[in-house]
Amino acid sequence: MRLYRILKKPIVTEKASTLEMLSNTYVFEVSDDATKIDIKKAVLELYGVSVSSVNIVNTRQKFKYGRKGMQIRKRSTKKAYVTLADAWSKIDATIIK
Repeated sequence: MRLYRILKKPIVTEKASTLEMLSNTYVFEVSDDATKIDIKKAVLELYGVSVSSVNIVNTRQKFKYGRKGMQIRKRSTKKAYVTLADAWSKIDATIIK
């Protein structure tokens, strides 16, 4: 699998920013068929930092009701919480090595 297809995009929210500052953990949206090993290799190759652990969360699709009672589906996603091994290393999500 190609590295750019494994990591889709970094997730930048208030919770993700807090995790980044306190525990050196970064949050990425990843492809549905990516494994922990694939994500670890992709972060190592793309950003050049060593990874301590990877946790994966599958979010279920949500339903929302729109105009005239139409049901709108939001797609399900897969997120990866990546904790870096070195406390001093940082990832700039806008720059890929």
